[in-house]
Amino acid sequence: MLLDEPTNHLDADSIAWLRNFLSKHEGGLIMISHDVELLDAVCNKVWFLDAVRAEADVYNMGFSKYKDARALDEARRRRERANAEKKASALQKQAAKLGAKATKAAAAKQMMARAERMMGELDEVRVADKVASISFPEPAPCGKTPLFGKGLTKMYGSLEVFAGVDLAVDKGSRVVVLGTNGAGKTTLLKLLAGVERTDGEGGVVSGHGLKIGYFAQEHDTIDGDKSVWENTIEACPDAGQQDLRGLLGAFMFSGDKLEQPAGTLSGGEKTRLALATLVSSRANVLLLDEPTNNLDPQSREQVLDALKTYTGAVVLVTHDPGAVRALEPERVIIMPEGDEDMWSDEYMEIVELA
Repeated sequence: MLLDEPTNHLDADSIAWLRNFLSKHEGGLIMISHDVELLDAVCNKVWFLDAVRAEADVYNMGFSKYKDARALDEARRRRERANAEKKASALQKQAAKLGAKATKAAAAKQMMARAERMMGELDEVRVADKVASISFPEPAPCGKTPLFGKGLTKMYGSLEVFAGVDLAVDKGSRVVVLGTNGAGKTTLLKLLAGVERTDGEGGVVSGHGLKIGYFAQEHDTIDGDKSVWENTIEACPDAGQQDLRGLLGAFMFSGDKLEQPAGTLSGGEKTRLALATLVSSRANVLLLDEPTNNLDPQSREQVLDALKTYTGAVVLVTHDPGAVRALEPERVIIMPEGDEDMWSDEYMEIVELA
């Protein structure tokens, strides 16, 4: 069984079921996941792909023990390198002294060769993994209520997802949308973003100065046939090219990576590209649909820190309790009814179960 981020978009009950199913699965399993709890519960072997050494390290143990073992391995390599560098330096100094004497030239040459061989056998120094420098834009000026929704309704054939939902997104407000899977949370954001049209007579009204930044959980805002650079230019037509190159560099896109077709990016890379286009947009209303999906733990923390400091309005859909805590929401919208309420910690249980 080959699984790539299997817990993305799942509610808590589904994740618990999947974790229990995989822990009892008797066949082979190869899995890529950023869900630490799932890895702890399921894995008994870890392959660490080391890009620095161009090797795969195999750890025959669970995920928690692997983290400790890898830290010990890294410390051992650092010690070995420090000791070897010290010995090689001593050999090089001694060789330099002997080299001045004609009778000792052969010995000096052997010492230099030994020092070079000693250094050549060492692993490359592992530098800290790069982390995207993620921040959300300084919002453009806008009116008191930049976004309204009136009588929002969505049907798929004869299936009614929701009907008659009214809402107003005030300047700088922080809203989280809750509901079970299939309740219409993502669909609501699509209507607000203008990606889909409401059914019936309702609609979305733009207030003074509205600038929307929309992050789609399936990366629908990214054209897979176009390069990273072309996607960025199209999303930010008013920005200078040098500024955009600096922005993409902060999100770990540079050099040949800029010309890579966006459709060939990993899930985490697509998330970073979508977030990068938001940063240069100066949006004053962010519509964020599962913005922490596919991100490694370090990049996730960057997104959460950015949420804390952003001063514009945010409408957030997420299964990630940490994202909700970072947002510090003022209001909650419960789907599919569209009921609004002031946020309280009692709603956190719904986030964890939704």
